[in-house]
Amino acid sequence: MSRALLVIDVQREYFDGALPITYPVGHLDRILKVMDEAAKANVPTAVIRHHQPDPESPMFRLNSDMWQLHKEVEDRPRDVLIDKQLPGSFTGTDLDKWLKSVDADTVSISGYMTQMCCDTTARQAFHRGYQVEFLSDATGTLNVENEAGSAKAEELQNSILVAQQMFISEVIDTDKWLTRLS
Repeated sequence: MSRALLVIDVQREYFDGALPITYPVGHLDRILKVMDEAAKANVPTAVIRHHQPDPESPMFRLNSDMWQLHKEVEDRPRDVLIDKQLPGSFTGTDLDKWLKSVDADTVSISGYMTQMCCDTTARQAFHRGYQVEFLSDATGTLNVENEAGSAKAEELQNSILVAQQMFISEVIDTDKWLTRLS
C-alpha cells in the first residue's frame, strides 16, 4: 500500500469566517498531527485549497483573508498545493496526475467539511480506483440549516461516516491511521 494524505480546505473561513467548524472537538489538532506524522514517515501530502469561481463571493473569495490556509497548516511541510473551485478535489485539478506521480494507490482524507468536500473527494477517489481511508476525527463539520431542513454537526458527521463506510471508504480514527505508518 502506498498512501498519500489529502488535507482538504483547512482555511481561515472555517475558523474566523462564516463557517466555523465545531465538531468533532480537537479536529484541527488531529489534522496537524497527521500532517506531522506523514512528514516523518515520508507520506506524500497534498494540501488542497478552495476558492469560489465568482470573484464577488462573500466566502472563499480568491486571495481574501478567509481564503488563506490556516497558519498552522500553511507552516507545515507538504508536497503539493492544489487549488480547486468545486467540492471534488479531482475536478479541474491535477490531483489525479500528482497521485499517480507519487505512486499512491490509497488516499487518506482529512479536512473540511466532512459532508461536502471530504465526502465528494472520497467518492471521486473511489471511482478512480483508489483505496480510501476517511479519518473520522481529522475531518469536521458544523450545524447546518437550510431550505431542506437542519442537522446538528454530530448527526451530520456521523451520517456521512456511516455512508462512507458502507462501500466507499474505510472510516478510521487518527490513532488507527498512525499505527499504519510504522
